Amino acid sequence: MRADFSRRSFLRGSALTTAGATLLTNTAALAAKAQTEDGPLLSSLPSLGPDVVPITLHINGTTETIQAEPRMTLAEALHGPLGLTGTKIACNRGACSACTVWLDGQPVCACMMLAIDVGERVITTIEGLAHGDDLHPVQQAFIDHDALQCGFCTPGMIMSCAALLEHTGEPTADNVRTAISGHYCRCGTYPHVIEATLAAAKAHKA
Repeated sequence: MRADFSRRSFLRGSALTTAGATLLTNTAALAAKAQTEDGPLLSSLPSLGPDVVPITLHINGTTETIQAEPRMTLAEALHGPLGLTGTKIACNRGACSACTVWLDGQPVCACMMLAIDVGERVITTIEGLAHGDDLHPVQQAFIDHDALQCGFCTPGMIMSCAALLEHTGEPTADNVRTAISGHYCRCGTYPHVIEATLAAAKAHKA
């Protein structure tokens, strides 16, 4: 039985083989060029880890220096060597927002940032919201309106709601829902959180 082979299929196959060989050759040439040109530059960059390095952080009005591995997240640094256990570590992958803190006034998930990458930015944790014995209006409102049950998500919730008040003078219920949309509360306290935040907005304005 004669094979189904034609001059057209032969030429098509030859073209594909030539193109593939050219691609491999060009790729190898580019890799060699990059190694030659970028090698000295890359080798001059400092390498960090796996040993510990000093990391300086500006937290709640103070400056702290810790010895930590470069892979340590900000959440781990706060909860561990810095002893700021108000910042909770739950999912550890940015899905529940329990570890929310402020960086230069903006809420972020501390588990999604390396401590070494914070740099000169100012960190505010749940411990930094109060002024001595005077609670932040959001903290007080959460107590007054029973906006917490197990309390594990509460610090992160408060940080996001307090940030909303800092940037929005008269928030609506929809504003609060948006602010806490990334927070996962297993106890289902969302209605009380909204109520507390709106009450805190009035107290904060007064």
